[in-house]
Amino acid sequence: MERIQSFCVDHDYISEGIYISRIDGDITTYDMRTRKPNCGDYMDNITMHSLEHMFATYIRNSDIGANVIYFGPMGCRTGFYLLVRDEAPARVLDEVLLALGRIAKHQGEVFGASRKECGNYLELSIDAARAEAARYLGVLRGKKNDFIYPSGEEK
Repeated sequence: MERIQSFCVDHDYISEGIYISRIDGDITTYDMRTRKPNCGDYMDNITMHSLEHMFATYIRNSDIGANVIYFGPMGCRTGFYLLVRDEAPARVLDEVLLALGRIAKHQGEVFGASRKECGNYLELSIDAARAEAARYLGVLRGKKNDFIYPSGEEK
């Protein structure tokens, strides 16, 4: 069986940031890593679920929204995948930063927080989404975002 791309990255060297995980034709998969892997600091389900609702709504309503294919959490609870068609990485990063800023300042409820809109609507918290968005926004603003996974050779 062929090994999938995400298992080929050495998770011992991944830190919080945004990376290009893979490119398939005109679709780029971004690894939005909100936590350092295997360090015990994982998103709880409410935080992950709440940020998913908020970010998916904001990014699909952004200037790149028509080219967003998918946004969703990683099962390991250390980040999210964002799949985008035909957009330059710098433009994607700009829209990611804008979306995170909007979430951090959002007034009101979590988008899609009703029984009719969500299969687990009781596990949502706007406070958790705002806090996580603000934290991750600080991470992205505080580092060089070259979209390349660290390899360990930087040490």
